[in-house]
Amino acid sequence: MLVVMQAHATEEQVRAVCQKIESLGYRAHAMPGATRTAIGITGNQAEIEQGTLDEMAGVQEVIRVSKPYKLVSRDVKEENTVIKFAGTQATIGGKNLAIIAGPCAIESREQAFAVAERVHRAGAQFFRGGAYKPRTSPYSFQGLAEDGLRIMAEIREQFGMKIITEAIDNESLALVEEYADVIQIGARNMQNFSLLKRVGRAKKPVMVKRGLSATLEEFFMAAEYVMSEGNYNVVLCERGVRTFADHTRNTLDLSIVPAVQRLSHLPIVVDPSHGTGKRNKVTPLSRASVAVGADGLIVEVHNQPDKALSDGMQSLYPEQFDELMVQVRQIAAVVGREIVPIGTVASLSSSVETPPDTRMATLR
Repeated sequence: MLVVMQAHATEEQVRAVCQKIESLGYRAHAMPGATRTAIGITGNQAEIEQGTLDEMAGVQEVIRVSKPYKLVSRDVKEENTVIKFAGTQATIGGKNLAIIAGPCAIESREQAFAVAERVHRAGAQFFRGGAYKPRTSPYSFQGLAEDGLRIMAEIREQFGMKIITEAIDNESLALVEEYADVIQIGARNMQNFSLLKRVGRAKKPVMVKRGLSATLEEFFMAAEYVMSEGNYNVVLCERGVRTFADHTRNTLDLSIVPAVQRLSHLPIVVDPSHGTGKRNKVTPLSRASVAVGADGLIVEVHNQPDKALSDGMQSLYPEQFDELMVQVRQIAAVVGREIVPIGTVASLSSSVETPPDTRMATLR
């Protein structure tokens, strides 16, 4: 269910409704909007008597939500979620187009800094790199683990870019949460429900990548797992799905971008590198992603892709990324988006929009 508060409802009234919901054994999730606060209710296996809540001070109406995903839905929050970071103008969501770039894996300090310098110069606000690599083969490069995280922390200090990197299990999550600004959940872990619950209790924003064959509803439900634990700063990422096509690594499903934006308030970025697996297709699909309305791009860039230890075939050379940025800026202006500078070097922690004292509403 969803409790919609009146426009003039006070924080005390919102808090009282949340406390009432929790006294009934459910969980309340308060999501302030531009004109109202909505309170979602989760954990309710049976119908809550509407009269229990709709007579409380400040309540406008109580609505039954039929969608299986509650907190992800625009029913609970009409305005788009915008994730902000301390010390920089960069955001994920809103008018700003988030540009996330870097190598698939952190291979060495020299390699990481060479790539970081180039993508920073081209205008990327976020640096991506894998310290933990879930590989198909157990004999493939698995990442530098905490050494890789330390290198990315140095890059943030020097260039001011925020860091996005993947946690592959609960053990790695503890370290990733310590070092990163955004925690990535990879496609293979989109339905790792224990990991999703754990990252839902993290204090950092989370980017959830779409699974290899996930439907839109399954994609939303993965984000719902995170949000149901209290972390409402979630970014969705389309990275291609497995189909019969053999001319690309995956099939990049750009139709999911407007579908997500119609049903959900969460930002969605596109990964044209994994979505195609071919270097010569990354720039064209980046252009298309921006044109269709994506909130950002996550692109793999390597200074020596032919020698990369992971995904070299889909990694751009730095000069190709420079040209991609020129083209993306032109298209962004046409669709009313812009790429803002990263601003000053920021501290390790990120500042995200979170509800004041209350928690999000519980839905059924």
